[in-house]
Amino acid sequence: MTDTEVQVEFQPDGSPPGRPSLRDPLQEDTCGEASDGTEGLLNFGRRDVEEPLLLLADVALAPPCVGHVSCSCPEVRQMERSFHSIRLQLQFFLSKADNLQDCLVSGQSHLEREALVAAVSTLLYTCRPFFNYLESTARSAALQNTHHPVDVCSEVTLLHFSQQLCDRLEQLVLIYTSYDLLSLDETEPNNVSHFCIGQTRLGQLRLTIFRYCKPTPYLARVDSGLYKRMRWNVERLPDEQQRTEEEKDGGCEDRWDETKCHTDHYFLCYEDISNGDAEADGDRKEVRRDNVMRMWSIGQWVQVNPDPTTEDIYDWITCEVPQASYCRLFFLGDEEPSSCSATDCLQQLLLSHI
Repeated sequence: MTDTEVQVEFQPDGSPPGRPSLRDPLQEDTCGEASDGTEGLLNFGRRDVEEPLLLLADVALAPPCVGHVSCSCPEVRQMERSFHSIRLQLQFFLSKADNLQDCLVSGQSHLEREALVAAVSTLLYTCRPFFNYLESTARSAALQNTHHPVDVCSEVTLLHFSQQLCDRLEQLVLIYTSYDLLSLDETEPNNVSHFCIGQTRLGQLRLTIFRYCKPTPYLARVDSGLYKRMRWNVERLPDEQQRTEEEKDGGCEDRWDETKCHTDHYFLCYEDISNGDAEADGDRKEVRRDNVMRMWSIGQWVQVNPDPTTEDIYDWITCEVPQASYCRLFFLGDEEPSSCSATDCLQQLLLSHI
């Protein structure tokens, strides 16, 4: 099996003996006549999700393809088989989202609705290894300095899959929010304002990507005029030499202190700014109201309170919600970028400083 080959294949019902088969608990338990719907949904959140989650975790941990892919027919056929397996996994998750939406719209009892909410949270969690695999495999090509047609095709296709799943999960959460079953308010304890859509490595940087289901105030309790749509956690990991020294000093060869990693936070935000020429440009009326234009940008979280350099633990304890300014790095225009294209922009910025 090559590095590009996906290790998980979802087989339909009636698979030949000896081949793995992952059944659809929502279709069989919720809509069937043999079992109670609530029990089936709870099983989806406990037992049936564990198997695909473990399998997809293996996929997420598989090393990305870093070698040069030749244009020989066997390599092309191998890539096609890999894409087919990945597409099956994508359809598996999309069908879960469709089933959860259909079960909600069709009307359920109060207890079953609670089980559906739990299943939505479980689905968001279960998709993370798949997002990790898509993002890490596709974006590793940026570090290879190669423009081989097969590599470019792989990157574009995988990022398209990631975008497709992200949009569907966002839509699912918004539908549950419209039924007052989920909250997007960050001030509430059990909110689902955002979810993780992948993690990848860029040299010594570890990039974790989050998508907000709708534009959310940049600061929870202060009106800054900014609304965030995405967040990237960028951890600066120690190099191999420093890591080896830390492991030896700690007397443990297989562990190292991740608390020493420095993490920066970047956001995709928009703000409505005044534009005296707004009325003269009729092509952008959808983003203008009373000479105001919506402008998108990527910026960095710069903490103000508590002081990030303080060593007084009391300052952190007494601060209920951290406050920060927004350091704009570059503007993206008046059209909202997709999650993949926004991450592309941040990736280029980060790579330019490596």
